[in-house]
Amino acid sequence: MKAKRPYLFRAMYDWMLDCGLTPQIVVDTSVDGVVVPEAYVRDNRIVLNISPSAVRNWEMDDWHLAFDARFSGQPMHVVVPLSAVQAIFARENGDGLVFPAEAPIAPPDRQGEQASSASKTGKNKPTLKVIK
Repeated sequence: MKAKRPYLFRAMYDWMLDCGLTPQIVVDTSVDGVVVPEAYVRDNRIVLNISPSAVRNWEMDDWHLAFDARFSGQPMHVVVPLSAVQAIFARENGDGLVFPAEAPIAPPDRQGEQASSASKTGKNKPTLKVIK
């Protein structure tokens, strides 16, 4: 079954833009794959403005979002797995959605890699014995 998070995220993002609001996200920076400016991280969290006027080269799929932004005038490519997004909210009024904590789900191509690496390390091997 497909994850709900990308659909809920897109719905809230589009709704905020349609209402003329500024979408912002709270990101858990301890999640693997997060690339954000470390200088702005507090308690493993960062708030990012993701409005079209604040970002360039916006990309989003079911697994992550990525964009270019400037932080104190310095350009940076930001990458955020959707599993790291804790909330999306409007800067103007705080309206938004808090996502429940969940285990990160790897994209389909990486799920196969994880399964094959698990079998190489001996994990997930059957523990059946032949009984005569």
